[in-house]
Amino acid sequence: MLSKEAKINTLFKFWLAISLLLVFLIIIVGGFTRLTNSGLSIVEWELFKGVLPPLNDTTWNLYFNKYKSIPQFKIINFDMSIEEFKIIFYWEYYHRMLARIIGLFFLIPLIFFYLTKRIKKEYLKICLIIFFLIIFQGIIGWYMVKSGLINNVSVSHYRLALHLSFALIIISTIFWLLKNFSEKKYKYFFIFTKNNFPYHFLIFIIFIQIIMGAFVSGLDAGMIYQTWPLMGNSYFPNDLVINEPKHLLKFSNHSLVQFYHRNFAYFIILYVIFLSIFIHTKKKENLFKPLKFLILIVFLQVTIGVATLISGLNIYLASLHQIMGVLLVFSALNLHYLNAK
Repeated sequence: MLSKEAKINTLFKFWLAISLLLVFLIIIVGGFTRLTNSGLSIVEWELFKGVLPPLNDTTWNLYFNKYKSIPQFKIINFDMSIEEFKIIFYWEYYHRMLARIIGLFFLIPLIFFYLTKRIKKEYLKICLIIFFLIIFQGIIGWYMVKSGLINNVSVSHYRLALHLSFALIIISTIFWLLKNFSEKKYKYFFIFTKNNFPYHFLIFIIFIQIIMGAFVSGLDAGMIYQTWPLMGNSYFPNDLVINEPKHLLKFSNHSLVQFYHRNFAYFIILYVIFLSIFIHTKKKENLFKPLKFLILIVFLQVTIGVATLISGLNIYLASLHQIMGVLLVFSALNLHYLNAK
């Protein structure tokens, strides 16, 4: 028979694992919400109401009429029927419902584990930080939606990137905590040493690449050039004009953002090759297996990214590309964890 403490530890680990899966799921649903341009279908925050979807024609017409008042409908979807509206509505509805479920699923067990006093305070402090990040993520989500309700036909790509960034921070924090708890250790992520730098840098450039991917998605920049390895007929896009250094930071330029996203992928490949040589040279045998997994994920991610581009941005390939991005973060975190002291 398991002791009470062992049972609580098992529950805690199971809770973290389910939380990780739920956040992973909401990232996938959020990706589909963006890819189907569904994020503006519900024009109010509805923090406490809106738990149930519309149940009659009157309520459906109420939501549809509110959607008709924003630029996305007036400029792009002016001929949309209410049946078509229901499709984009449900993507956003499921996204918001998952957010509510994650918040409650994280809060209620957290209170229980705190009251049992069986879980180390170090772990509970991290859980509390995660919970506040989840709350803040909801606020950022509405901040993002607001950017597309008045003057724009879509949400700000900067706010979209911010929303995705916080999702990655949340899921990465849960992943690291789960690793610590499973290994019965307490390794710190933010210890800046010579030993940790190569792995911190890998995580950093992957994070930057995902932000660039969010810019590409938010701007629909993948629609500009759908050829590879060249952008049209040349390596540099022929519609890109760089006359002064500040033009290199014009992240609202569709061609420039896609160019950065492509070339950051090449840079990550080169860095992973360098890191592989470094790990083998240093004979870090405990990293050989996770390194192989990292290389596999990088290869699949690049392949799927190219396939997504040349397919004309197939929605399922685009979603798979995002999923592989999260797995790439996991593989880099795992490599760092196993190296950290």
